[in-house]
Amino acid sequence: MARAVVDPLTRIEGHLRVEVEVNDGVVTDAWVSGGLYRGMETILLDRRPSDAFYVSQRICGVCPVSHGHASTMSTEDALGITIPNNARIIRNLIEAAQYIHSHILWFYALAALDYVDPVKALEADIADTYALAQAAGTGVSDFGAVAQRLQTFVDGGQLSIFTNGWFGHPAYAQDMPAELHLIAVAHYLEALEMQAVAAEIIAIIGGKFPHFMTSVPGGTTFVPTEQKLDDILFRFMRLNDWVTNTMIPDTLAIAPFYAGALEYGGGHGNFLSWGMFNTESPEMTDRYMPGGVVMTGRGLTVEDPDPAQVVEFVEHAWYDSPTGLHPSEGETNGMFDEYNTDNRYSWNKAPRYDGESIEAGPLSRMLVSYLRGVQPVQEIVDGALAALGAAGRPEVLVSLLGRIAARNLETKVVADWSLEWCNELIEAVAGGDSSYFQPHSVDQGAGAGLWEAPRGALGHWIDIQSGKIARYQVVTPSTWNVSSRDAEGIRGPMEEALVGTPVIDVERPLEACRVARSFDP
Repeated sequence: MARAVVDPLTRIEGHLRVEVEVNDGVVTDAWVSGGLYRGMETILLDRRPSDAFYVSQRICGVCPVSHGHASTMSTEDALGITIPNNARIIRNLIEAAQYIHSHILWFYALAALDYVDPVKALEADIADTYALAQAAGTGVSDFGAVAQRLQTFVDGGQLSIFTNGWFGHPAYAQDMPAELHLIAVAHYLEALEMQAVAAEIIAIIGGKFPHFMTSVPGGTTFVPTEQKLDDILFRFMRLNDWVTNTMIPDTLAIAPFYAGALEYGGGHGNFLSWGMFNTESPEMTDRYMPGGVVMTGRGLTVEDPDPAQVVEFVEHAWYDSPTGLHPSEGETNGMFDEYNTDNRYSWNKAPRYDGESIEAGPLSRMLVSYLRGVQPVQEIVDGALAALGAAGRPEVLVSLLGRIAARNLETKVVADWSLEWCNELIEAVAGGDSSYFQPHSVDQGAGAGLWEAPRGALGHWIDIQSGKIARYQVVTPSTWNVSSRDAEGIRGPMEEALVGTPVIDVERPLEACRVARSFDP
């Protein structure tokens, strides 16, 4: 038996410690510790409800749009506000830009280096690289120039932006050709530019990025002009082209070399989505990506989500707060003492749904949407399963590789919908619809904003009394996924997903890092 500790886990947003117990080359137990106390719930007390939109975005520098929307939706729910249809479309558009930005960032800059070795790329034959890119149907870059840049890094005794990777680790696919490594490195550099394009859309609609300014309670303060609509559509078309012709082919080219990752990393097999991207219906189950719950232990079926089933436990987290409460009644009273895996070891509470540890994220959304019969989701998932030799077996998505694939496939679905929403808004504006904001004067009530950040199910609960925030609670996707153990000692989703993971080198547990990063914590 041996303990492996990765602290901090790099290439994530925030501070995370991953500790695993390894027996005979396999993880048999795991503890995941969130090392950052944010305390936004306390900061927001006694402030105006409109402040929550701005302050709560600071919970995350990568997904502030989702926090802004969840916060705004909680206030609108509490005060009984229905936003204009144009505001719905605009919110979908800015959210879509954030999703595309976040998913491109995650795959290329955060996760891919666990599977792609820049040093191995130096062995590539440039002519063969072009031929492989064409055969794979992926984007062609100046592969020779990229190889020269890499060689300059290595000759200088360092790898610049690729420094500190466990390159050469035996867990890298030994049969993956050097040319594919070079293609992925070239697209890593292109991805930096594509992230900027997505950020430009958010800045056009939201005033700036991160921490946008426009989706306030009541609708939006963004009023589209012909020039702004043109700027937005142009950028979404550019992103759609790159996702379609580079990101998806890259995913399908690399995945077969890691087919073994379909055999582990699935965790408890329980999934929650509140639903994402609003239609004109107010129901979570009517969203473009509908809400739902999948408990694979009960079969591959979907149930409607019930927010009343959510409670949070704190027995193994650093809080002096009541335990087992619904977030609408919850408290956030920090109390750090020591890191002790037998007692308290994380700032992450343990949210549970109907008593179950449950995963949130793109895999949850794609599974729910697939089972709900959302056509573009079914088509792209079935195509990917066929490419992986798993046609007709959606259950294999409950795995490490399935989690990775789901996030990338979702990027394509969202990129396609973004063009539909652009055209919908253009038609509305051309038709003379100029309603973007619904004034309101009510100053008392309680409500919830249940939404989906790129990382998964997000909930903001607010209680407004005499125009001030009397209670505010947030359950983020990473609170679900990086959950500490609950009152019964049941592991959180990431901890459970780590169990069963093969580890070749305990001193360099790359495989465990892959599982942890697959949640984009």
